[in-house]
Amino acid sequence: MSKAAELAKMGEVLTNNQIGGRRNIIINGGMQVAQRGTSETGAGATAGYFTVDRFKLHVAGSTAGRLTMEQSTDTPDGFANSLKLSCTTADTSIASGEQLQIRQTIEGQNVQQLKKGTSDAEKVTVSFYVKGNASATYTCELYDNDNTRHNGQEFSVTTSWNRVVLTFVGDTTGALDNDNGGSLNLTFLLHAGSDLSGGTFSSNTWSATNNERLGTNQTSFFDSTDRTFFITGIQLEVGEVATPFEHRSFGEELRLCQRYFSRFSMNNFNQAAHASSAFISRPVQYPVTMRAIPTLSRSSNGSFSSNLSFSAFSGGTIDAAQMLLVSSSASTNCFVTGIVADCESEL
Repeated sequence: MSKAAELAKMGEVLTNNQIGGRRNIIINGGMQVAQRGTSETGAGATAGYFTVDRFKLHVAGSTAGRLTMEQSTDTPDGFANSLKLSCTTADTSIASGEQLQIRQTIEGQNVQQLKKGTSDAEKVTVSFYVKGNASATYTCELYDNDNTRHNGQEFSVTTSWNRVVLTFVGDTTGALDNDNGGSLNLTFLLHAGSDLSGGTFSSNTWSATNNERLGTNQTSFFDSTDRTFFITGIQLEVGEVATPFEHRSFGEELRLCQRYFSRFSMNNFNQAAHASSAFISRPVQYPVTMRAIPTLSRSSNGSFSSNLSFSAFSGGTIDAAQMLLVSSSASTNCFVTGIVADCESEL
């Protein structure tokens, strides 16, 4: 394809994709939002969401490798944040079941436009900016949770920021569920044992065989305590052309993240009508409608008005719940800070 034809096709893709809304299916691809905190040390023993919203550190097996995960300001031009991993404990003896991944899990109802499982299955393009402390080869993968199918491609990392563009063929086998469950993972495989690499890896090919997910070029992130990995500007879009990264405002990105995890407060509610030492129930309204009924908790740095103490949460829906409090005296200036609503940990 000539350069002129490529630019014309990109313009066509931009126009068509913008009609329906966002081009980028990934949330928080610019690593702007980090509601849980900006740094987590000693990570690698268990899977979880630790820093940047919507990006899970997935760990399997019993690797001895450990790392620090953080929201970084080391970025390519045009970005303010990246996700940085730094190896702090190496593991050069890799057991078969070990895995280290960064991944985002996408609701099935948000990827129906991929037409997966039909004869018209769309190609998908993934693009991102990446760098490390040294040359390395890792694997970017689309993983279909509903049908246990995967498609991976290797990508190279250097000591400079580079944009990687990978186009994945459409999959005519296995439709994605049209619901709020986690149907599709965008995964960056950084360390794994023979359970994922014992077979024959075929780049950009959909397969249901687990040991064909990695090739022989794969680097282990845990091979040295010098190892670092930076990534930002992650975009997943329908089609075979990588368009410029879709920058969204911090406020819009935050609200998209709050569908899965939210940390908020209840300020200045009127309690004057309640008698001393009374149990009172107050509505807890989430900032946005959540993906599923969340688990509610109080964060360790949360606080209450001096005349209040916590009793329980109850009656949760995807929009609100009730908080049961104990009041020691009437007040007109009550507040509760540090409420956490979480349905992201299920993905």
